[in-house]
Amino acid sequence: MHQPEFSTKLVENEEELRAAQRLRYRVFVEELGAGGAEVDHEARLEKDRFDPFFDHLILFDHARPGAEEDQVVGVYRLLRGDQAAAAGQFYSEDEYDLSVLKASGRKLLELGRSCLDVDYRGGAAMYHLWNALAGYVLRHEVEILFGVASFHGTDLAALAQPLSMLHHNHLAPEDLRVRAQAGHYAAMDRVEPADLDRRAAMVQVPALIKAYLRLGGFVGDGAYVDHAFNTTDVCLIMDTDRMNAKQKSIYTKEVTR
Repeated sequence: MHQPEFSTKLVENEEELRAAQRLRYRVFVEELGAGGAEVDHEARLEKDRFDPFFDHLILFDHARPGAEEDQVVGVYRLLRGDQAAAAGQFYSEDEYDLSVLKASGRKLLELGRSCLDVDYRGGAAMYHLWNALAGYVLRHEVEILFGVASFHGTDLAALAQPLSMLHHNHLAPEDLRVRAQAGHYAAMDRVEPADLDRRAAMVQVPALIKAYLRLGGFVGDGAYVDHAFNTTDVCLIMDTDRMNAKQKSIYTKEVTR
């Protein structure tokens, strides 16, 4: 197995964006069964109308064999408040009412389309992305980070334990508590606290959501069932002022090769 040589950067040209969209296609479409009207199956690109407005943070492994586009092994999509204004909305406003965040007067950053190549999960790759994300947050003086994160599948009964655990133990405080849009609201408190099997519930929680919880993240009120993406989404919110010293050290941890 080769020794990775990681670097991160923001997308600067069309070729880099296509490499990010191709990784997203492999993960979200081929692996997880997502779809969407703007997905380009012929070119194998997962894309949408919001891509031109986002900053795209990409992770390279320069030691990976193949062309440069094949060396893009991680992606984060980042949308600041000023970029959302240009786009007409935040991406997740189709799923969640973000009024409480938008009315806060604080600097917001929406995170989305986070994914890693299958060969890079569970290792140092995500920490490299987080380091780069932390630098971006500091440069732009971001105060609140948020975005939807997904459970695979749309069977709410099968997800009753983890959704309930998140609702009962990690519900956002009132001043951060976004709510799933009316008409799409799916209650998360499906199991009473006394009937929760926390260990079994945590097994079902995706690694990315667990990571945000370790950083002091909260969840919004209600889930959103996204049939096009074959996911059940929750909205995660992180307030940098509420992160304690330990959480901040994890978030900004330097990673050595």
